[in-house]
Amino acid sequence: MSNHNLFVALRAAFPDDLDAVAVETVGVGGGLCYTWRDLDRASAMIANHFDSLKLPARSRIAVQVEKSVEALVLYLATLRSGHVFLPLNTAYQAAEIEYFIGNAEPAVVVCSPANFGWVSKLAFNAGTRHVYTLGDDRTGTLLDRASHHGDQHTPAQCGADDLAVIIYTSGTTGRSKGAMLSHGNMLSNARVLRDYWGWRPDDVLIHALPIFHVHGLFVAIHGALLNGSPMLWLNKFEPRAVIDLLPRATVFMGVPTLYTRLLADPALTREAASHMRLFISGSAPLLIETFTQWQERTGHTILERYGMSETIMLTSNPYQADPRHGGQFERRGATVGFPLPGVELRVVDDAGRPVEVGEVGGIQVRGPNVFSGYWRMPEKTAEEFTTDGFFKTGDVGKIDERGYVTIVGRSKDLIISGGYNVYPAEIEAELNQMHGVAESAVVGVPHPDFGEVGVAVVIARPGFEPDPVSLINGLKGRLANYKIPKRCLVVPELPRNTMGKVQKNLLREQHKHLFSA
Repeated sequence: MSNHNLFVALRAAFPDDLDAVAVETVGVGGGLCYTWRDLDRASAMIANHFDSLKLPARSRIAVQVEKSVEALVLYLATLRSGHVFLPLNTAYQAAEIEYFIGNAEPAVVVCSPANFGWVSKLAFNAGTRHVYTLGDDRTGTLLDRASHHGDQHTPAQCGADDLAVIIYTSGTTGRSKGAMLSHGNMLSNARVLRDYWGWRPDDVLIHALPIFHVHGLFVAIHGALLNGSPMLWLNKFEPRAVIDLLPRATVFMGVPTLYTRLLADPALTREAASHMRLFISGSAPLLIETFTQWQERTGHTILERYGMSETIMLTSNPYQADPRHGGQFERRGATVGFPLPGVELRVVDDAGRPVEVGEVGGIQVRGPNVFSGYWRMPEKTAEEFTTDGFFKTGDVGKIDERGYVTIVGRSKDLIISGGYNVYPAEIEAELNQMHGVAESAVVGVPHPDFGEVGVAVVIARPGFEPDPVSLINGLKGRLANYKIPKRCLVVPELPRNTMGKVQKNLLREQHKHLFSA
């Protein structure tokens, strides 16, 4: 009987030389090297400790710790022991943690040493029996306990459909939902990305992302481990540290904010990036200006892709010629490329009927990477799937005549003004091209006459002071009148989550009384 435990596939990809370096820490607190043997032995010791606790099968292991290689080992150990990993954003506060613990009912909670007092109280009150600490400096009670166990461990037997991870969505509309991902979901996606992005035997990944999120934990780490590629590991993103590492690496994955911060450093040059093979961007829309500036500065074209917590990766611009699309290999800015091999993607109208090429509609997907549903939310799960098994992503987009997918926005961001549908991304694209504008966000707020209208919130470029009235007037020659925002505000910054996404729910809440009587 074959074992579909994701850890088994990752471990099988380790190189023959287990004493070669797998992870090298750099930047603040760096200077350590972990071999492939270290990852194997350390994950075995933690897995043996979990086994000694006699936990029920598929117990949830909730983890809210700072980024470290030891946190990566904890993830591998959870898979290895057949339990369910539940990563939690380090920015979550007590009320949020209380909800997650109450909802997931983890058997084990691991937190940062500084948070042990309040986290352990919440966990014990909810019935969790085991609470450990894990610091980003190789300290904590989890490592202390694991050190008493052996460094050999037989991975737990798992089926492809067995639950491996619960990822809680950001919860911008109501309570967060726990997306359930199986061992098969994640392994199928990792294998597709390994081939589609052309991973090579000599690849080296710069890992500068958080690891409580799909991007850093699954896309980046699974990619490197499944290819047996070493990682240059930064616990926190530092632009100059990343630039200094480029000559030693071949692959970098980042969110758009990281690319803009790298572009702000004059040390980023074509020469510095000449050894690199691939730059990948995701988790938030990449401005076409950033896309173009990166080409000009480095000679590289960023590969933008699209995914979500419920599906891991869905689409990607091509790394090399894609035979499914006439051999296309162009990476096109402002698009997220083609559906990945094995992923079915369709764009439909409000009645669920496919739209014409180039028309905007709701994006629905089906494939081996798509999750099975939301943790303990059967009714919500049923709502989000069609009768023929497609998941309703909640994203709005279109597919052009060449097959490239463009994301227009989230369905919840749609503004219905005077009965007309207004897509914020279309307006933002125009604003972002205007003189003096660095970035914009358009949200809908209540209006006594139109029901809802758009409000544009703009960040100025350094040294510029764009006039809000002039920006509105500039849109009038480019867009239909019903799409024009009724107000424009220039602000120092936009609210963002830890992955760099603009939190439009906060903007809507902040400006909801703009047009009150």
